[in-house]
Amino acid sequence: MKISVVTFPGSNCDEDAVHVARNILKVETVSVWHEEVELPSETDLVIIPGGFSYGDALRAGAIARFSPIMESVRSYAEAGGFVIGICNGFQILVEAGLLPGAMLPNASKKFICKNILLDVENTDSPFTSALDKDIPLGMPIAHHEGRYYIDDEGLAALKVNQQIAFRYRDENPNGSLESIAGILNKTKNVLGMMPHPERASEVLLGSIDGLGIFKSVKHTVEVKS
Repeated sequence: MKISVVTFPGSNCDEDAVHVARNILKVETVSVWHEEVELPSETDLVIIPGGFSYGDALRAGAIARFSPIMESVRSYAEAGGFVIGICNGFQILVEAGLLPGAMLPNASKKFICKNILLDVENTDSPFTSALDKDIPLGMPIAHHEGRYYIDDEGLAALKVNQQIAFRYRDENPNGSLESIAGILNKTKNVLGMMPHPERASEVLLGSIDGLGIFKSVKHTVEVKS
């Protein structure tokens, strides 16, 4: 298995993602600079990490979506390749049109950094197959524009297609519509989520609940191979 982690100017969780992929999952991992025009060959998973790409100028993710590498990411996703966007990565995928909806400033108008609990809404995807709907996941959030929004028609489609992956459990920290914390695209090979599973993948960090997301994809890739 090979994982490609994309880095933009302002990314600050790329090394966290690389560490989990390379040292915890024990898979080949490549860092990809945003100015590259092609993803590495034989990439099995693309991670768009958290941070503040381009300083969140205009809107979070609004400029990063135009980076040269994103055309390759788009083609890769449209061909069925697995892509996960975490925090700023989720914002970038929404801006790029690879996931529906919009990311708005938190309802509090403040940056939020805290540990939260997530409910797993869908275990029928490459990213959630190793998870249990009855077991909440604990992991951190850290964002200013994390309030997910979609219109009524879009929300209905998310529900019909079972595209809602995660919801905030005990509180809705940012005011997201229906407490949505993560969504899938219609074909379920692209996941975007505001919480940080890479920061909850080691006992040292206080939680390994995020590791199941990465293990799910790894298992899916190994089964396909």
